[in-house]
Amino acid sequence: MPEIKKLLIANRGEIALRIHRACHEMGIKTVAVHSTADADAMHVRLADEAICIGPPPAGESYLNIANIISAAEVSGADAIHPGYGFLSENARFAEIVEAHGIMFVGPKPEHIRIMGDKVEAKRTAGALGLPLVPGSDGAISDVEEAKKLAEQIGYPVIIKAASGGGGRGMKVCNSPDQFESLMQQAGSEAKAAFGDATVYLEKYLGNPRHIEFQVFGDGNGNAIHLGERDCSLQRRHQKVLEEAPSPVITAEERARMGGIVSKAMADMGYRGAGTIEFLWENGEFYFIEMNTRLQVEHPVTEMITGVDLVREQIRVAEGEPLSVTQDELEFRGHAIECRINAEDPRTFMPSPGTITYFHAPGGMHVRVDSGIYGGYRIPPYYDSMIAKLIVYGRTREGCIMRLRRALEEFVVEGVKTTIPLHQDLIDDPEFQDGAYTIKWLEDWLAKEAGGG
Repeated sequence: MPEIKKLLIANRGEIALRIHRACHEMGIKTVAVHSTADADAMHVRLADEAICIGPPPAGESYLNIANIISAAEVSGADAIHPGYGFLSENARFAEIVEAHGIMFVGPKPEHIRIMGDKVEAKRTAGALGLPLVPGSDGAISDVEEAKKLAEQIGYPVIIKAASGGGGRGMKVCNSPDQFESLMQQAGSEAKAAFGDATVYLEKYLGNPRHIEFQVFGDGNGNAIHLGERDCSLQRRHQKVLEEAPSPVITAEERARMGGIVSKAMADMGYRGAGTIEFLWENGEFYFIEMNTRLQVEHPVTEMITGVDLVREQIRVAEGEPLSVTQDELEFRGHAIECRINAEDPRTFMPSPGTITYFHAPGGMHVRVDSGIYGGYRIPPYYDSMIAKLIVYGRTREGCIMRLRRALEEFVVEGVKTTIPLHQDLIDDPEFQDGAYTIKWLEDWLAKEAGGG
């Protein structure tokens, strides 16, 4: 396959900047696309070329496939990297890119499509040998049959939307008498949020952890895993802080589960970066979904493996083999990422506005992925994450100590940020012990709000 000379970045913010940096280190020119609201964004300033693709609403700019393809053709870009979010898991977009003779830096469109449909993803995962949460084989529509299945699985069960995520179209049912009304509610919510009322049924795990494995395939039947990340610290199904490795996974479990996920990806012929997400409870893994893109939290994996995942994505898209074998891969030390949002740290209300002063922390093993700067105006139209602070240490304890110091140095003035939240969070003894689960942060926030 030909070498990429010029790559269009179909995204914005810190991930656009992250992709730009990897490209420049590889000698690849970059094209930034932007909405009118992002004309002064850092990725626009640093790219070799910049093209405006529409007004602020994402539907008219970053989700506008025709405008993005036009920008690629006008600029002569021979590849497109979608980043995360926006069009990154849109199989139709990947097909259109390839139909125009442009390289898509991501998985094959059919794999994006399969894993984007939760029912099909679960069926495929089971066929590939991944452990599943007990539940329906596919969509459920008959209430009486679904109730029988719920009895077999054992209450509590969860009724979930087949399309979408973010906690919408999900209902936990504790007893048979609630089942019918909750199934109707889940279907109605799913229809309103995603245009698809299809729901399916799963065993509800009471207090699991959210653990995901980073995988990488070359598209030709070779695949590796790069260990796990613990993403259990979530608020309203949104990740707040991630770490690698997980405080609860042993080296033996990592090797065993890693072997299962990498074999699954090899058998699938998967191409590029992917993340297989599991719920983990009482030593058991249960597949929940696969993300066919780069994750927000990919830097913690980079820190403990030394592998540049964006560079690897580009190399694989060019038809190159994986740059590292499983045997060569070493997991060293510990890394934690804090997502810094422009939000009130107590109410979580968005806080867009102009940054009057910005100072990023530095020092050994401290990384800040951010597209903000002093004088930058945070637009109100997009996700509120403005920076990621990633810190590495030889041990988890050392990593937390360094993270505490880095958070003290981090200054963002002019808007409210979640830096104080992270400072309080990492000082909690239960976090320091690594004894948290997927429900822990919500309970902790409620306790903090109550002053208890």
